[in-house]
Amino acid sequence: MKTAAGSTLIFNGQLVDGTGAAAVPHAAVLLQEGYIRYAGPAAGCPPVDGQCERIDARGGTILPGLVEAHFHATYFNVAELQDLDIKYPVEYVTLLASVNCRLLLECGYTSARSGGCLFNCDHWLREAIESDLIQGPRLATSGREICSAGGLMDWNPGFRKIGMEGLVFIINGVDEARAAVRSLVKDGVQWVKTYPTGDAAAPDTNDHHTLCMTFEEMHAVVQTAHNHGMKVTGHCRATQGIKNALRAGYDTIEHGTFMDDEALDLLLARNVPCVPALYFEKASVLRGPEFGLSQAVIDGHQETLEGGTASALKILRAGGRIGLGGDYGFGWNPHGDYAREITFFVREVGFSPLEALTCATKTGAEILQRGDELGTLQPGKLADVLVVDGDVLKDISILEDRSRFIAVLQGGIIKAGQLAQRIPAHVPGIG
Repeated sequence: MKTAAGSTLIFNGQLVDGTGAAAVPHAAVLLQEGYIRYAGPAAGCPPVDGQCERIDARGGTILPGLVEAHFHATYFNVAELQDLDIKYPVEYVTLLASVNCRLLLECGYTSARSGGCLFNCDHWLREAIESDLIQGPRLATSGREICSAGGLMDWNPGFRKIGMEGLVFIINGVDEARAAVRSLVKDGVQWVKTYPTGDAAAPDTNDHHTLCMTFEEMHAVVQTAHNHGMKVTGHCRATQGIKNALRAGYDTIEHGTFMDDEALDLLLARNVPCVPALYFEKASVLRGPEFGLSQAVIDGHQETLEGGTASALKILRAGGRIGLGGDYGFGWNPHGDYAREITFFVREVGFSPLEALTCATKTGAEILQRGDELGTLQPGKLADVLVVDGDVLKDISILEDRSRFIAVLQGGIIKAGQLAQRIPAHVPGIG
């Protein structure tokens, strides 16, 4: 991905640098050759010449580009589980995914980690984004997921004879677990996503207290993935599933819904981040009837909402790390609503605005294994910056309104926001 040439001064705003430090009023951020040269009080900013571009923050907020830590590029208006794998052909899925990537960037998310992707196409999405062929977040890839036979993701009945080849590897035992990971190695995947537990979406077969993989299978996935330099995460709701994942060596936990004290101790001992993805649960409860979700499914989502909220707050207050994002692309939780997750954590979980923003920037970058480059506005880091018209610490929901974004920058280049409208579109190699 290209970086900007020359320098840009962002001024006349408060700075929320993503480190968790208090906001700096009357701040300035100086970008040079696509990197941050200075971020702090305007009075301390190095002088700039007449060639320097200028962005007026209009008294609003200057913060790091947001990080979506559980992104499903290939989910699109999912109404039932089967929509995840057989609704569209791979050609159309790829086009939809490219649209979702651009939308994510327009919503202020300059980086993302895939939480699973149909047909492993997120690897090629990443290639297209990094080559400036399409716009989207800096993407850590995942690809097809892994689940044991009969588990949460194994829903197509045998008589259809279609399997689950586009979405997941269905495994039986450790040998098939290793084989699945080795297939992902060839596809250039960076993260292996697994399903150690069930979910409220399948109350009759694999609910949120059900285990869907054995410890031995999970451990085989981790051993094989780590051998090839890949990271492992898992959909973990049931308490024992969380513990199994942590003992197996997982690098992050998705959801971490029902976390008891023993599970918390295991999490903290290895400093493993957790991505709760709670607004999906809230949206499922609020809009479930509208989309025909059964009462059993809605009740299950209410239970996971309450359990996940308590667990997330427990983790943060104990000094653990929380990443934000997750499971957008369902009919009741569509792409474009990403920042509702941040608002929910402030208004209903109990995080302060500063804590939530730190989770959505610094911790997100750490989950991507790119904390040395991204996630905070500090000298030497890539100039991925979000400039917002308004005080997000007073009203966090401003981040839900793309019309309030003055500029979304990646590597110092304006990619979205109000100022992007004056920049002509350009496709590399054309025009």
